Amino acid sequence: MNASADIKKIERHFLPKDLLVDKWETIEPYFKELLERKIQSKKNLEKWLTDMSELEAVISEDSCWRQIKMTCDTTDKSLEEAFNFFCMQIQPMIQPYADALNKKLINSPFTKELEPEKYFTYLRSVKKSIELFREENIQLQSELAVMQQQYGVITGSMLIEVNGVEYTLQQAAKFLESHDRDLREEVYRKINDRRLEDKDALNDMYTQLIQKRHQVAVNAGFENYRDYRFKELGRFDYTKEDCFKFHEAVRRHVLPLVNKIYQKKKEKLKLDDLRPWDVEAEPEGTQPLTPFTTSDELINKSIACFTQLRPFFGDCLKQMDTMKHLDLESRKGKAPGGYNCPLAESGAPFIFMNAAGQMHDVTTMVHEGGHAVQSFLTHNLELSAFKEYPMEIAEVASMAMELFSMDHWEVFFENKEDLQRAKEHQLERTITIFPWIAIIDKFQHWVYENPNHSVEERNNKWMEILKEFSDDVINYSGLEKYMENAWQRQLHLFEVPFYYIEYGIAQLGAIGMWMQYKKDPEKALDNYMNALALGGTKTLPQLYEAAGLKFDFSPGNIKTLMDFVSEEMEKI
Repeated sequence: MNASADIKKIERHFLPKDLLVDKWETIEPYFKELLERKIQSKKNLEKWLTDMSELEAVISEDSCWRQIKMTCDTTDKSLEEAFNFFCMQIQPMIQPYADALNKKLINSPFTKELEPEKYFTYLRSVKKSIELFREENIQLQSELAVMQQQYGVITGSMLIEVNGVEYTLQQAAKFLESHDRDLREEVYRKINDRRLEDKDALNDMYTQLIQKRHQVAVNAGFENYRDYRFKELGRFDYTKEDCFKFHEAVRRHVLPLVNKIYQKKKEKLKLDDLRPWDVEAEPEGTQPLTPFTTSDELINKSIACFTQLRPFFGDCLKQMDTMKHLDLESRKGKAPGGYNCPLAESGAPFIFMNAAGQMHDVTTMVHEGGHAVQSFLTHNLELSAFKEYPMEIAEVASMAMELFSMDHWEVFFENKEDLQRAKEHQLERTITIFPWIAIIDKFQHWVYENPNHSVEERNNKWMEILKEFSDDVINYSGLEKYMENAWQRQLHLFEVPFYYIEYGIAQLGAIGMWMQYKKDPEKALDNYMNALALGGTKTLPQLYEAAGLKFDFSPGNIKTLMDFVSEEMEKI
């Protein structure tokens, strides 16, 4: 498939070129014009859709930049205020217009003339939005948007001291790779003790988020927020029961492999007792993997790796670097985590992460790089709405890139033994992430099915689910106070509820893509690009089919894929 990373900002035809989203009064006239415009033919309707798409893209990009700037520096109150202003003063005013415009589209007699093949998923999504919209939820949703971002503000200020030097929690994690077991334990405890200092604030915030989300669901006629959220996320192709089967399949077919991985780690370290601070360590005499030392080095090596895989992939990262759309290193006051933020008008997305020179950072970079590639591939789709692809395919874009790119990790690791260790680490992580995905997902089902639970009940349920999916090798005794609050480190619970099972579904898709890649690399990469370029214009099963995959997360398929990864691990 031919593609170019020479991305061009979408030209404005409906809005003035210099229009800024500074206040509601600036953009309201354009919503009014769209609402009042007469549509008298299919051609009129298509022009109306293009103009609406342009308005959506401009507003979306403005909102994204506000969030990006705030997460890059949580200490600057003006950036937080700018983000909050959008959430409280602009977004609530948009929603009634968006609902009215959706109804105008669905009620137009010319909508029936639009190509079903091209518009089916978009119109399905519009109908879903109409069904979910409630005036009384506008204020609640604005409050939720502001509250959710407080998680980054609280966790972004978490620092600890090691050997007299201050580190963010992300930076401090590198000490967990040290040969000094006492130092590893000291840092592990310091990180978790620091988290505990804010446990009550995060518990209070989560309780409030649950209550507000439950109210949103009840207002929209749902029994609980889980059922509302499934519809809001557009989960048309699987149900909560499928999620429960996934949990069970992980317990039966993945946990035994996790036990093998940790047993091997225990033997490798020659320990009688494997503790959580030992998991990232290497035996005495083996230096921790240091794939890069500066963010510039991480960028340059990632570009080289992507270019070797397929030149277009490297060009995407080069373009982002040129546009200064990369903020990679961890620092004080920066929000935690990592993300790729699509920018609907500019086209080239923004990658944000907290690199500290570890192997994990390479995985994050190639993961977010996979998302970035999809942003580039979908930029030229006609409507902004066509670029809103399902997360279950978006995460295939990122997770498959983790596995594809391993063939070119020699740019990060010149030493053959280091390269082997890095690949082994990646495949171990491919397997060990599944239980955590099942834990977080199962926990959320309980949380929202029982919205009036107490903090104590929540902690007890968390510990019960954690135990159900825990391996039999790592010894957590005496660390119960840390384990009880381990869920608080998962930002998805606070910021993007129920967005987590996608990682499990997509990891299966990524392994399926990697199986293809092992047989025929070029064909697999073509399938990958063809599927991603479709954006959200096809259903989830159709997108998987375009990638040469089956949309299947049944126990049988999970077992087949786990067996394949196990075999590949043996070959390393």
